[in-house]
Amino acid sequence: MSFQQGLSGLNSSAKNLDSIGNNVANASTVGFKGSETQFADAYAASLSGGTSLQTGSGSRVAAVAQQFTQGNIATTNNPLDVAISGAGFFRMADPTGSVFYSRNGQFHEDKDGYIVNSLGHNVTGYEAALGVVAQVQPPVNLQISAIDKSNPPKVTSTTAVGVNLSSTEAGIDDAVTAFNPLTSTTYNKSTALAVYDSAGASHVASLYFQRIPITTFTPTTTTGALLAGAVSAPISSITGLSIGNTVTIAGAGAAGGLYSGTITAITAGVSPAGTLTFSPSITTGVGAGVVVKSDAGSLQWNVFLTVDGAIVSPPAVPAAPAAANSMAMMTFGNSGALITPAAAVTTGVMPWVGGAAITVDLTQCTQYAGTFNVNGLTQDGYAAGTLSGYSTSADGTILGRYTNGQTQALGQILLNNFSNPQGLQPIGNNEWVDTVAAGNLGPLTPGTSGRGVLQSSAVEDSNVDLTAELVNMIIAQRMYQANAQTIKAQDQVLQTIVNLK
Repeated sequence: MSFQQGLSGLNSSAKNLDSIGNNVANASTVGFKGSETQFADAYAASLSGGTSLQTGSGSRVAAVAQQFTQGNIATTNNPLDVAISGAGFFRMADPTGSVFYSRNGQFHEDKDGYIVNSLGHNVTGYEAALGVVAQVQPPVNLQISAIDKSNPPKVTSTTAVGVNLSSTEAGIDDAVTAFNPLTSTTYNKSTALAVYDSAGASHVASLYFQRIPITTFTPTTTTGALLAGAVSAPISSITGLSIGNTVTIAGAGAAGGLYSGTITAITAGVSPAGTLTFSPSITTGVGAGVVVKSDAGSLQWNVFLTVDGAIVSPPAVPAAPAAANSMAMMTFGNSGALITPAAAVTTGVMPWVGGAAITVDLTQCTQYAGTFNVNGLTQDGYAAGTLSGYSTSADGTILGRYTNGQTQALGQILLNNFSNPQGLQPIGNNEWVDTVAAGNLGPLTPGTSGRGVLQSSAVEDSNVDLTAELVNMIIAQRMYQANAQTIKAQDQVLQTIVNLK
């Protein structure tokens, strides 16, 4: 039977060489999984059963098992290329609805926007509508539709402003120097941001901050009356005033006009009252209870809003001492933290067609010593945009990037897993079909239930170790030669028997 053993060895070795040759040929094939030839010994069947003296009949190929180990991940320049890191298969469908499975993530967009492989088979997963992924089974063919190619505009509805207003800024009396966005002396600081109308057109929204000055009064008694030539005045509060501050008194100037002078001394009285000394002297006498204003800054600020240079009037006239056309009045504590408003404020109607009020969150504003600083300036509107690129997140979500800076989910790739991947039937073209032996576990989101994660702009290389395969080829060649020698030796034995006389 030596011929049979040798012949079976030749057949087994040839099959092994076939497997090794296939592995070597696909060493550069994306997503390819190498095969391993598995052998078993063979015994001849006997009606009388086997004995300890029975000689085997050679070898046979028990299986050619594919090895589903992880291949290396290589980056590419195609944003739709996707690599699987871990277990799982892409679920592909052809035009007839037949389902295939693949580890090759070399995808592109066809003329109808479907994401397909080189065979035209569709990648399947969850579809998305307006950026929201609908996780509904069964999976559908993923398509980047014409609607997905553009991102509609969003009108600005909320803004958030965070600035530090210096505690050393001087006060500006809006009643004397009325706010004017074109005159920088009518406000202390300003900042601007872009806002968007319902058509996506950009408008410039500017915020102006005007510090409200400290206001006090002379006593309402006769001692509060100021005669012409007076250089001092009793006032109800000296809190916040300093030597060098400018004071103004209505009616105490020339011909009953506005008096303006500089504080030269402050004498404390019964707190918080005291006496101010100023220069020059007043020109016209005034009665008791007159208002005394200064350029010393209070803890309150007017906030004005303009859009494209036009002042946006508040929805209601604010309470004093806020300016009549200010959007809001901010009040800070002595520590510089904001006290009011404690929540976002609502503006007047925006000056564009169909404009509505927006809300402005000022709760991150502060009044600390130092310079004016913008710490945050955001709004939720944006212009219309067109699709400029793609990326795939680890969980399979395909994100579209738009020219307006927005991103939106366009769909989600799913991974199909199997309890026994070696039970899959390879059909070529880097694809397999399901069999009963594979144990189909169904398609689910990458990164869940034992499935791997995805990497965008990358592919999984073949898991073939070329060096190991070349070594295996040498071994298989030697096995083939050894089995051939077995046949040659048996031939020589038979030749000797034939030559007996």
